[in-house]
Amino acid sequence: MGSWYWIGVAAGLGLAAGVAIGALVPQGRLVVTVGLAALLAVAAGVGIGLLVGDWAEVAAGAIGGLLGAVSSALVVAGALRGGGTRLGLAVLVVVGALGLAALAFVPALGYVVVILVPLLAVRSSRGGSGRYAGLRILAKD
Repeated sequence: MGSWYWIGVAAGLGLAAGVAIGALVPQGRLVVTVGLAALLAVAAGVGIGLLVGDWAEVAAGAIGGLLGAVSSALVVAGALRGGGTRLGLAVLVVVGALGLAALAFVPALGYVVVILVPLLAVRSSRGGSGRYAGLRILAKD
């Protein structure tokens, strides 16, 4: 495989590490939470990049870590506001991060997940009222 493959692997693994870190960082003020998660995830991405290859892999891992941490911290904060439990969310997001790490080793999917995860996070954070109406909308007054 060429260097493009290992850059994609580093980006995908950095993203997966960032997603896991963003879910495990304690929740507080959103700016502090996202900042701490981003700092830790960039450091993890740099470490992953150094393990995988050269400076291109380091940059890809750091960018992936940053995008993953910001994405997951925003989604987790929204889910906690909507009534999710902290431990349940952490378990689900870390399992999802393991799946993202596995996808990073498929050629070219490391690049794809680095693009799709932040887009999905932005889309899900735009939500409406935060509560699902269910069948109440069908009730006659």
